[in-house]
Amino acid sequence: MNKINDFIFFNLTRFSAYALFVVLAAIFIVLFIEAKPAIDAFGVDFLTSSKWAPNLEIFGGFPAIIGSILSTFIAMFIAVPLAIGIAIFLSEIAHERLKSPVGAAVELLAAIPSVIYGMWGLFYFAPILRALFGGNGLGLLTAGIVLSIMILPFMASVARDAMNTTPNILKESAYALGATKWDVIKNVIIPYARAGILGAAILALGRAIGETMAVTFVMGNVHKVPDSLTSAATSIPVTLANEFTEADSTLYYSSLFYLALILFAISFVVIGIAKFVFFRKLRAVQ
Repeated sequence: MNKINDFIFFNLTRFSAYALFVVLAAIFIVLFIEAKPAIDAFGVDFLTSSKWAPNLEIFGGFPAIIGSILSTFIAMFIAVPLAIGIAIFLSEIAHERLKSPVGAAVELLAAIPSVIYGMWGLFYFAPILRALFGGNGLGLLTAGIVLSIMILPFMASVARDAMNTTPNILKESAYALGATKWDVIKNVIIPYARAGILGAAILALGRAIGETMAVTFVMGNVHKVPDSLTSAATSIPVTLANEFTEADSTLYYSSLFYLALILFAISFVVIGIAKFVFFRKLRAVQ
């Protein structure tokens, strides 16, 4: 009986693992098949062309691609140091009475639907940026800040959990040798938890680059390469969300799938590089 149970358990877990590859391959195949007419029509010029004119059936994905990359970069630039600071505060500095309420607040922020962030950014944050920088308040900077607020609690929670795995004996040994709180955090906790911190950043990056609803509210949806951080722009998810139901021709429909395929490839490449390059370096150091 035990052998039968082991056989069933082994094969179920193996099937679950292999199913991930099947789903991944199926998504790629569907995207590629649907994008094939646009690939045949525009080729790699689609990646560098800036003209998006559905009425003329001329499509270029460069503004959406660059908008996705820049908004994600702004979000990560803001969120990573803040998330690490929150994680350090919750794991090492905060009083025990503060850890629970602050930690609960962070987790509550992570549970808020993205559409709520988008509405808040549109009706509250965009007017502030409009008063500071002019324009209508919608653009790359607004989208990047809203994205950073969205991914901040998720990254902080995962980074805090990674820091909490640091053995107490390592910290106590450092204190016994005369290390200060800052020394312990810098030289013991962060090096021990850096793989978990990097993993949190990668997961947050994946969410930021594919976020749709919140960015749709605040980015402006303008198909042009932004000339400043406050300029209205678009991204791949925003273009797909706003125009998918408007695609009234085969080439228009296929071009949107071409953008989706590019987003899939960007996400895959970025996460793959982080996984196989950065993590390998971390293992080599450790």
